Formats: sequence, C-alpha cells, structure tokens
Amino acid sequence: MAESLVAPMLAKAVDGVPVPDSVPGGLSYEPKWDGFRGIVAVGEADAHGRRDVEIGSRGSKPLTRYFPELVSAFAWQLPRCVLDGEIVLRRGTRGEERLDWEALSQRIHPAATRIALLAETTPAMFVAFDLLALDGEDLMEQPFAERRAALEQLAAPWVEPLHLCQTTTDVETARRWLVEFEGAGLDGVVAKPLAAPYAPGKRTMLKVKHHRTADVVLIGYRVHSSGRGVGSLLLGLYDSDGALRSVGGASAFSNARRLELVDELEPLVERDAEGNAVTGEGERSRFSSSKDVSFVTLRPERVLEVRYDQLEGARFRHTVQFERWRDDREPRSCTFDQLDQPAAYDLGDVLA
Repeated sequence: MAESLVAPMLAKAVDGVPVPDSVPGGLSYEPKWDGFRGIVAVGEADAHGRRDVEIGSRGSKPLTRYFPELVSAFAWQLPRCVLDGEIVLRRGTRGEERLDWEALSQRIHPAATRIALLAETTPAMFVAFDLLALDGEDLMEQPFAERRAALEQLAAPWVEPLHLCQTTTDVETARRWLVEFEGAGLDGVVAKPLAAPYAPGKRTMLKVKHHRTADVVLIGYRVHSSGRGVGSLLLGLYDSDGALRSVGGASAFSNARRLELVDELEPLVERDAEGNAVTGEGERSRFSSSKDVSFVTLRPERVLEVRYDQLEGARFRHTVQFERWRDDREPRSCTFDQLDQPAAYDLGDVLA
C-alpha cells in the first residue's frame, strides 16, 4: 500500500455499550474523542532523513497546513506508515485538563502567520487508534486485534504530542468510561470488532454517545438552503441574569415539515414598523465562511423539547434533535440550571 490517504472507517450509533459476544470475535472498546478525525500518511525518508507527511480529514479536507507542530512530530517520531486517529487540543492545568473544541476549531485559519502563532500558543495532540500500513505493508485486511498489537509496538517510544488511545475488552470498564470521561470533554465510547478488517467509508464500528433532553425557547429560524421552508430552528435559554442566550439549533426536518413550519411559526415572526419580518445575523463558522447565517427573528413565546449529547461552554456542541413542543412550559422557566453538568475528570488520566 502506498502512503496515500484513505477514507476513514466510520461508526454506527447504538443506544448502549454493546456486549462483547454481540459480535463474532468480540469487541474492543475505546474512548470517543471530540476533535478532528485525521488519517496521517508518512512517507519514506529522503537522503537527508526528511519525510513527507499528509494529514487528511473525514471530509477529505487536507489538514496538513493547519498543524505544523504535528507534521514535525510525525516526521521525526514515525517511520513510513499510515495512521488513523484524532487531532485534539487540551486546556487547563494538571488535575483539571479537558478537551477544548473551540480552541481546536480556531486552528483552521487562512493566514500562515496566524497558523504559526496558534501552533505555538495552542498546540494540538494526536491520539492514534489504528494502524493501516507500516513500512510499505498494507495492514487493512488484517483483523483489528493484529493491527492494534502492531500499533502498540509502534507507539511504545512516542512522546508528546503523540499519544496512543487506550482500549479495553471489558464492557464494564467501557460503561464506566462512558460516564467518567465526559467530564474531560470526551464524546462517548466506540466499540470495534476485534476480528474485522479496516473498511474505509463503511460504518463497521459502533458508537455510544450521551443523550439528554432539555426544554428550550424558540427564538428564530433559518430558511432552508433550497430557499423553501424552515432549515433549522434557533434555540435559546435564560441565564441567571434573565438574559436570553442563543444555545444552538435543531434541524433534520422532512421537506413537508419544513414547509408546514413556515405557516405554523408565522404568528411569532417579529416585524418592524412597516410590517417587514425582522432578521438577524448569526455567528459565522470558519469552516463555511460563505454560508448565509441570517435568520428570521421570532418572539420568544414558544418552548420545545430537544435531545442533545453535550455542551461546549454555554452552547450545544452539536445540532440537536427536535422531540416535541412543550406548550405547557413558560419560556422564562427554560434556564441553564436544567442542564446536566458531568463531574470533572482529568484529561491526563484518559491519556495515561
């Protein structure tokens, strides 16, 4: 196998941590990291000992230029190989460390000077969890148990910023990780069939994430990218000072439901003195800077229940799922106090 980037193997969501005998050959469990998925390809050393390094993402976006500190570490710590893992960033002091998604997302920047500065001030780490090729030998057809053994041997001499993801075959340990590691900012648990080959682009693995519900205030909506219907609902919660704060959005409606929502929400639309709908401008992501982030402002009079997995600061980390309308709830009763806060857990213990 040449040192080329492949599509990463994916995971299918399940409701709970699966038991080992649910899959032929058993399962290996590992923490689910909340960062950028990275396929790392390290080439043969040239006459001067230099190696070419490429980092690809799940969405086929090259990440190499954004993480020069990792490129340097890969080049001097790794032989010719292809790794699968996660790029993450830590914050806090020993005993209180956790993953920092916001700081990691800021690493995607168009300016080379800014990239160089951030590589110094907020350096990233790489957590490896699979080995796809080594010294020119393709390992993808080998069972995960054998690939993992080879990865452990390869990772034995690694130092910061390279880390080996810990694993277990004990389901009770995995269930404990699901609860404890959330306090360090992790996303859940992944289960991998020990006897399975690496399957690029296929949902061969199983993932378990946290699922909770919250009652939130509807504060606006974005028009669907097609120009017809509601694309996403914008959500808010009241803070301790009584201010209504934006906390994220809910989407994934059918075509018919998107059109129904426009009529259903029409009575709530804020209008100016001329009767025109009042629009606002949402936060623009560095990943899609050209995306239209304008929204129709709604009077905060309606409450809905949503399903979410975790928070990042004072916002839902991912897009949430609509569950039902809660017309029995007063909007001002929807506060941050209702949200579960996981017990703190030190990231250093997850990496140990």
